[in-house]
Amino acid sequence: MAKPPRNPASGILFVDKPQGITSHGVVSRARKSVGTRKIGHAGTLDPMATGLLVLGANNPTRLLTYLVGLDKQYTATIRLGASSNTDDAEGELSEPADAAALAAISDDDIARAVSNLTGAISQRPSSVSAIKVDGKRAYALARAGEEVVLAERTVTVSVFEVLEIARDEYIDLKVRVDCSSGTYIRALARDLGEALSVGGHLTVLRRTRVGPFSVDDASALDSDLETQLVAPATVARELFETVALDAQQSEDLANGKRIALEPRASLPVAALAPDGRLQGLIEIVDGRARVLSNFPRDPQPVDPQEQAAAQGEPVSEEGTPNNG
Repeated sequence: MAKPPRNPASGILFVDKPQGITSHGVVSRARKSVGTRKIGHAGTLDPMATGLLVLGANNPTRLLTYLVGLDKQYTATIRLGASSNTDDAEGELSEPADAAALAAISDDDIARAVSNLTGAISQRPSSVSAIKVDGKRAYALARAGEEVVLAERTVTVSVFEVLEIARDEYIDLKVRVDCSSGTYIRALARDLGEALSVGGHLTVLRRTRVGPFSVDDASALDSDLETQLVAPATVARELFETVALDAQQSEDLANGKRIALEPRASLPVAALAPDGRLQGLIEIVDGRARVLSNFPRDPQPVDPQEQAAAQGEPVSEEGTPNNG
């Protein structure tokens, strides 16, 4: 009996990345699971990190541009008492800080240092970041033995909360961080250790939120990801104001006409077709809509029997072309 034609897989994926795999490894696994080469991501995580990765399959990859810059939330463990040349546990660690120096650090000292790293701060990204220096990734230069000093940039840490403090050979802080896109949690760990004069590095990192999207709603990497695709319209409703088009408006917009619409307070606006799908992202200027990004309908699946018949090939009883 013929297998039913496979629908072109399309949508946004929210994946809970496990530890030990690169973000590109997640993309590769998703390509196999979803059955398409066209998969992109809205920001990576280091191999040691776990948590929310946002992927797009086929046409909805156009939506990822608007997801990259969203605020992020993390839980992490910062270890005070040693620094690392990568600012995390995967690098080469310094000699441990003096036990007396660690013992002298009070909870109040930690709270003050954390407070100084909250708000709009100037942060120097880790030397093993993906930032490009003269066309090359900083991490590639650093691993090649070159000294890499990146320029400081302004980031916003809206929440830097110490959840637990564990004292032993080191001081381990379990923290929650809400921050702007482009903030390096490894750099926060490094700077906190420097502020307390004992060194610091990151040992655990988990991304728990990207914008309004939570890791609690993410899919496991080993699940059938094709069944977990989220419709672009569902995602767009979380991000943008929406306008529901009638049939004539939908047709006119598809044909490139600048249709008349009431102004909206924010840009872009998600234009929803009469069937509820995301037709495009638009801006409304002087009462007229201009398309910023189109989201075409997915192509319909091709039935093998119909395809063979159209090509004039004999079709077997199993529904596949009979090539002898």
